[in-house]
Amino acid sequence: MTSRSYDVLAGAPDSPVLLHVPHSSRVIPPDVREGILLDDAELERELDDITDAHTAEIAAVAAAAADMTPWRFVNRLSRLVVDPERFPDEREEMLAVGMGAVYTRTTHRAALRPTEFDPTPLLDRYFTPYAEAMETAVAERLAATGRAVVIDVHSYPTDPLPYELHGDGPRPPICLGTDAFHTPPALLDAAREAFGDFGGLATDTPFAGTYVPLSYYGKDPRVGALMIEIRRDVYPSGPGGAPGPGTQALGAALAALIDAVPSHPPA
Repeated sequence: MTSRSYDVLAGAPDSPVLLHVPHSSRVIPPDVREGILLDDAELERELDDITDAHTAEIAAVAAAAADMTPWRFVNRLSRLVVDPERFPDEREEMLAVGMGAVYTRTTHRAALRPTEFDPTPLLDRYFTPYAEAMETAVAERLAATGRAVVIDVHSYPTDPLPYELHGDGPRPPICLGTDAFHTPPALLDAAREAFGDFGGLATDTPFAGTYVPLSYYGKDPRVGALMIEIRRDVYPSGPGGAPGPGTQALGAALAALIDAVPSHPPA
């Protein structure tokens, strides 16, 4: 199933795993580009900083290597269009730095959009359909297997960027983002085992939390979630650079995590 802004790539019917790749694209539709204040060179630099480059490729390697193919939900547009993992209201602390569901500031806190910019059309056109499709994808895994496990695939820079609200903590090669309600201990343990060979990992630093559709968040324990944050020097040559050999190793580690998730809830 496809839409203008995302791909849902089918996995095995009995797989509960949904790999979510929200920030891998650099694509910005021309009409959206018109509302961005940066010149072309500035925009390319911002995309280098903000894009989780090659995370879609890591997810693809994992899907191909896993014993049971996971489902994949991949954003086809840049997070500079909308960020599907933000809340579109005042509950999201990233609004404080102009990086809510529709960004108004850059990673370096410069103006990205005019102060009078109305985000409603972008929310209606992209954010809401994306959120609804993720809810549907989770509902389908629940109906098919009795559980859903959302594994977010992200990356982050070696050095903190000015927009980061919690950038002063450790920045290990692998960060595992968790949620007290949606991350069962067995899933976290499996991730630690799968990603244990990359020179260090930590939990919820420098980024914390997981993505779960709001209709399930804090309500349905059948929905598990974990965020995988990969420090970018583990696999590419630099911001916007080509993927290195680490891409295959990371995909294999992600496949090992997928294989550790049972296809149906434990009895």
